[in-house]
Order: sequence, then C-alpha cells, then structure tokens
Amino acid sequence: MDKPAALDELIQALRCLPGVGPKSAQRMAYHLLQRDQKGAARVARALDDALGRIRHCARCNTFTESEMCAVCSSARRDASLLCVVESPGDLLMMEQTQSYAGLYFVLMGRLSPLDGIGPREIHLDRLMKRAIDGEVREVILATNFTVEGEATAHYVSELLAGKGLKVSRIARGLPVGGELEHVDSGTLAHRNLLSVWLTGGPRKWHNFTSRRLVFLVEIWRGVEQSGSSSGS
Repeated sequence: MDKPAALDELIQALRCLPGVGPKSAQRMAYHLLQRDQKGAARVARALDDALGRIRHCARCNTFTESEMCAVCSSARRDASLLCVVESPGDLLMMEQTQSYAGLYFVLMGRLSPLDGIGPREIHLDRLMKRAIDGEVREVILATNFTVEGEATAHYVSELLAGKGLKVSRIARGLPVGGELEHVDSGTLAHRNLLSVWLTGGPRKWHNFTSRRLVFLVEIWRGVEQSGSSSGS
C-alpha cells in the first residue's frame, strides 16, 4: 500500500538532516504524527521562524538575527585577532572554551574540489578583505583536521602569504587527562603540543602536510585553470 502523499513528502524532507536515512526519517515522521503532534507543530513553527529571522552577520558571516552578531558588536573583543572556522558550530565551541578574545570569520564550509566547493563557495574573497583591513594582525586557522579542512587552511595560508600578517594554525594536542601511550601516532607526528606557525610560508607548511592534502589543492588549481580557459 502506498503511503499518503503528505506523509511521503514529510519523510523525504526529514532525510535532508545529517545522518538520517530512509528508515530513520520514517520513524521520525510516524512518531511526530502518531505520538507528538504538538511537538511537530512546534518544530514547524520554529523552522519557519528561524528561516524568516536568521541571516548572516555582515562582518563574520555567522548566523545572527541582526546586522552584526553579538561577538562582532562587542567592544571588548580584540580586533587584531581573526580566527577562521568552518561553521557557526565551530565558532560556538571556540567561545565555550572562554580562552579566545578575538573576532571570527565563518567560512560556512571548506574546500572540496571533488564536490565542486571552491573559494567562491566558502567566501574567501570576503575573508581576504577582512584580513587586510588594517586592523587584523594575526589570522588563526581553526579549520578541522580533516583532509578538506587541512586543504582549506593550506590554501588560505598561501593567499595570506606576503600580506604582513602572522598566520597560525590551531594547535593539535592531547585531551585533558590523556596519556601518550593512548594517542595515535598521527597526532604526535603533527607537532601536537605547540601551535604551528605558518609565517614561513608554504615550505614550512609542507613539513606537516600530507601528500593527499597537497594533491587536493593541486586538483582545485587545475579546476580553476580549466574554468579560466573555458571562460576566455
């Protein structure tokens, strides 16, 4: 028996959530309709309200309800420090450490040439304007330690080379209470106890960059060159 069209549409809509497959989406849909219709109505209202009110901060690109977010509007923040993160969730995690007093720029993604995500899609033009506005003295690259996150950090460091800025990478380290014997060799091999300074340029960066990372960056350069040739 076919499902009602409205129910099938709900199930398909729920599948857009990360980690939610067909079975999970179906369970969620039946639960909301059968056991928690008030909760379903609340979710619908909250989504509609968020879509209507949430925008990107004009300065750092994170989510906010006003022109500028609370962090960018604060006079207590150190405008000479600019921390680059992939998502608003990463910004929130940085804030929860209560150890950083500078400002942010949220990329809303990371370079992924194989998925067609390049510099334009992660707003690197806006980042560059922000970084060389005269106030920023240090850029801290806090992208994730995935292959794509490393490629993004490497690409940004190359863009900022020669701009008179100190460029650093967020440190990799042991968890609080962690022991060396339980740490993977990759973490230790990446100079995990100290922040890696990138002011020396690409050669210094390559000291701890994997071949796979460099390969991804080269792929993206090839895509850019191909696009430029096609445009001309």
